[in-house]
Amino acid sequence: MKFTLEEITKATGAKIIKNTLKSDQYTISTDTRTIKKGEIYLPLKGAKFDGEKFCDKAIQQGASGCFITGDEFPADAEIVLKTENTLYTYMALANYIRNKFNPITIAITGSSGKTTTKEILYSVLSEKFKTHKTFLNHNNEIGFCQTVLSMPEDTQILIIEMGMRGCGEIELLSKYTQPDYAIIVNVGSAHIGRLGSLDNIAKAKCEITSYLKSAGTFIANDCERIKKFVNFSGEKIYYSMRDVKILVHKPAYTKFLYKGNEYVLQVEGDYNVENSLAAIELALKLGLNYQEIKHGLYNYHPIEKRWEVEEIKGLKFINDSYNANPDSMKASVSTFMELYNNPVVVIGNMGELGDKEIEFHKEVGDYLGNREKNKHVKFITVGNLAKYTGEELAKFGFDVKCFDDNLATSRYILDNLDVGTTIFLKASRTMKFEEIIQSVKEGER
Repeated sequence: MKFTLEEITKATGAKIIKNTLKSDQYTISTDTRTIKKGEIYLPLKGAKFDGEKFCDKAIQQGASGCFITGDEFPADAEIVLKTENTLYTYMALANYIRNKFNPITIAITGSSGKTTTKEILYSVLSEKFKTHKTFLNHNNEIGFCQTVLSMPEDTQILIIEMGMRGCGEIELLSKYTQPDYAIIVNVGSAHIGRLGSLDNIAKAKCEITSYLKSAGTFIANDCERIKKFVNFSGEKIYYSMRDVKILVHKPAYTKFLYKGNEYVLQVEGDYNVENSLAAIELALKLGLNYQEIKHGLYNYHPIEKRWEVEEIKGLKFINDSYNANPDSMKASVSTFMELYNNPVVVIGNMGELGDKEIEFHKEVGDYLGNREKNKHVKFITVGNLAKYTGEELAKFGFDVKCFDDNLATSRYILDNLDVGTTIFLKASRTMKFEEIIQSVKEGER
């Protein structure tokens, strides 16, 4: 995305310290590793890095100039702009582009399922509109900027996924996004270690409406905690699984009825049906007809590490280790156990659960043990916390093996599981369960 110098200073309030360039079309880059000749380097800063230390390198690699927050700058820079905070400058530039091209803008958040809902929504809305979305789960402030600044100028729909680790973060994203529609998928225990309670999580998620346009629409799961804390006087739409009838439920296929209309998803799990309801409601608001919505839902496919199926050495792996918290762990493992005969479930640690992390891991084991009556399910736990889930499952009579790391887990799989076994992997991304799959590929049976 190109800016004129006037647009840059107008959008950000940056002061021109030096300018010897004749050009008036500038592209912004935040990465010296990929910077191109003529671009302006915008150095971002964090707790453990300071991009401003690399301004000299950016100029050496062809950048025309840079932003600074102090007084020093490379002598060879042709253009130098001074600003107080480079992250807010980046967000201001993104906000300027969002308003310049003014696509219908949708913000999505939730404790779990927000990335899936975003992908389902993209699949549906792309049936009618030129749609642009957050890449993978790049859902922080920098990801917001990258999403908007990579948006084609003819984009009609912009979908922004909003993640958060604490209070105030979604409000900041909402401020610069200025959404026309806002979606809260759910409120669960993800990040409870940082926020302390489900009420605090709900408050933080409801910040998404802080800058929701008054003529816009708020769409959310029909949850009393969300209703309690949402602060928006405009139109509100709540959806619920109470309005759903599951017609067919089998691996890689779910047919369901919602408010009199029949839909099909090429994935399993009631939680995926629930995620699709937000897309249906928003699509109806934007004027899509039934056939367009139905076709968009049918064409949805999960992104990498979301129920990703792979056959390796006669074993079938279903990798759902994109992320995990107690709610998503219960939902996805329950679905897997329901749909597959004699399955093996590999459970890893769940992160960011705070002082009650052991209690939450035990709770998952107790939930699955009470729910699953088929004692032929085998469980493997990986990590110092997941072992507590395994201990609870063992109380219900399940076959449970506990390992400390991925290598030992893959060795057990190769040595002990028969050809034709289906193995489900679920853990937080920090567990790097892709290592299990890679080790199985490289190992000997």
